[in-house]
Amino acid sequence: MSTARMSTLATLRGSIERLEQGGAHDLNKVTLGHDAADSVLQGGLALSAVHEVFAEGHQSASATGFIAGLAGRVSPRRPLVWVRQDFSAIESGALSISGLCELGLDPRLLVTVRAPDTDAALRTAADALACDALGAVVLEVWGQARQLDLVASRKLTLAAAAFGVTALLLRMAAEPRPSTAETRWIVRAAHSPPSAPWNAWGAPVFDAQLVRNRHGPVGRWIMEWNCDECLFSEPASHPQPVAATPAHRPHHAAAYAGQRRAS
Repeated sequence: MSTARMSTLATLRGSIERLEQGGAHDLNKVTLGHDAADSVLQGGLALSAVHEVFAEGHQSASATGFIAGLAGRVSPRRPLVWVRQDFSAIESGALSISGLCELGLDPRLLVTVRAPDTDAALRTAADALACDALGAVVLEVWGQARQLDLVASRKLTLAAAAFGVTALLLRMAAEPRPSTAETRWIVRAAHSPPSAPWNAWGAPVFDAQLVRNRHGPVGRWIMEWNCDECLFSEPASHPQPVAATPAHRPHHAAAYAGQRRAS
C-alpha cells in the first residue's frame, strides 16, 4: 500500500474516531420544540450529522410526515434535496408537494431526485451532502438495502460533518442495522384530536420512539407538529376552545348547588 493511501486511511480513521467519541456538547443543535424530547437530546437534534427514521409496518405516511418535520427544523430557510428510490414511489406513491407545503415546507426550496436503485440513491445523496449550500438531504430507501451498511453510513456521516449538511435517512420496510447515525427513530401514527369545526383536519400527531441516541438516553413521546410555527410540541390537553363563564351570572354548577340547598 502506498504512503499516500496509508495517510488517507489514517486521516479517515481519525475523523471517524473523533465523530464516534465526541461528546454531545461538540455538536450544533436545533430544538425540536417538544420539551421532553429536547431534554433527552441535550438541546435538540444535532446538525451536520446523520439521523435515521424507520417506519413500522404500514406507517410510511407517518414516517414521511415526521421526517418532513425534522427537515423543516434543521433546514428552515436553506434548500432541501429529497432523494427517493423509484421503488419507494411505487410502494408509497409520489410525494405531495401541496402536502409538504401544508406541513410548512417551502416548495421553492425543495428539490426531489428519483434514483433507479439503492446504489444510485446512495451516490446521489453523497454528492448532495458535498454541497454546503444545502441545509439537509433526505435519503429515502425501500427495503433492507444491503448497500446501506456500516461503511456507507460512515461515509454519509463524514460527508455531513465535513460540509455542514444534515442527512436524514427515511427507511421503509427495513430493520435497523449497525450505523453511525446520531439518532434513530421508529415512527407510528398517533391519534389526532378533533379539530375545530372550521378546520377540516387536525394537526399531525406522531408516536415517535427514539431507540438510538449516541450521547444520552432514549425515550418515546407523542409529538404534535405545528404546521404554522414549524415545530413539534406536546399535544394540547384541550384542543377545542372552551367558552369562559359569563361574568354577570354564576357558574351553573354553583347555581344548581344553591337550588339543591333551597329545596
